[in-house]
Amino acid sequence: MINEQRPRILIVYTGGTIGMIEDAETHSLRPFDFSHLIDNVPKIQKLDFDIENIQFNPPIDSANMSPKHWTDIAMAIEARYDDFDGFVILHGTDTMAFTASALSFMLENLHKPVIITGSQLPIGEVRTDGEENLITALQVAAARTPQGDSMVQEVAILFENYLWRGNRSTKMSADNFNAFKSNNYPALAKIGLDIHFNTDALYRVPTKRPLKVRYNLDTNVIYLHLFPGITEKTLSHVLNTPDVKGIVLKTYGAGNAPSEQWLIDLLSDAVERGIVILNVTQCVNGGVNSNLYETGNTLAHAGVVSGHDITSEAAITKMMYLFGLGLPPESVKKYLAYSLCGEMTI
Repeated sequence: MINEQRPRILIVYTGGTIGMIEDAETHSLRPFDFSHLIDNVPKIQKLDFDIENIQFNPPIDSANMSPKHWTDIAMAIEARYDDFDGFVILHGTDTMAFTASALSFMLENLHKPVIITGSQLPIGEVRTDGEENLITALQVAAARTPQGDSMVQEVAILFENYLWRGNRSTKMSADNFNAFKSNNYPALAKIGLDIHFNTDALYRVPTKRPLKVRYNLDTNVIYLHLFPGITEKTLSHVLNTPDVKGIVLKTYGAGNAPSEQWLIDLLSDAVERGIVILNVTQCVNGGVNSNLYETGNTLAHAGVVSGHDITSEAAITKMMYLFGLGLPPESVKKYLAYSLCGEMTI
């Protein structure tokens, strides 16, 4: 039966440019109180929704976002999960893709929308993108299927003209309003005069189960970005970093690395010591194909796991999530090779 009740949406303001307003005296930007949201964005009154909000105090600049804050967001959602039909997270753009990826893993069995948005200009500016992003995010969070279920049942990023899967997204521009893109997965919706959902691209959990939030994230993981001229000494130093359990190895093209024997030996030794290494391409389009070139195949034989077309943001947060479950290295390697919530194409 279709639910005729007014949609109930919770806004969680974490910080970021969208929540800034110009101080009349100093002309500097400061966060405004989201309890006065209707005064700042009067168009929200035209939405026939029940909207409540909570806010981080103090607001977090997204450059300071950390797993602790992801836990706070997840906790806010879990505590109010049964009381609201959808959630809109207001967030700074710099680390938005990391937050979206992390939440997609943490919120297991999610079947309600968690829409993350922000803006390039403060919501108080005359020519802001914040007002439109916020209103559209609320509409997406309230959207229903003909059967009355939530149209979106995953963590997604809404920015300007598109809705993207959160764990497929990357910030592509520091100054364009269309700041985000999912290079290896189609848009979940295109926003124009209307919101056109790509229903074939929307994620659905196989079976509807109660939400389970995984709060433990293990941050003993790092990136290793290959470049021409990397030395044996440098690589050895990184691979022997104390307490590191997992490494996202950012390789060339389809997952290739230099063919020097010392590099292969160092990676093999690290794998034998229990360090999990995930091969992720430096390219924004495409993914790792270990069988395409001999150098990529050599990495696979050394025990390096293929990340396929996963983003680097999803790769590092997926590692945090899996190690946070307390899994041994072999199990982490096993699950890295699987798509857990639509984060990569196998």
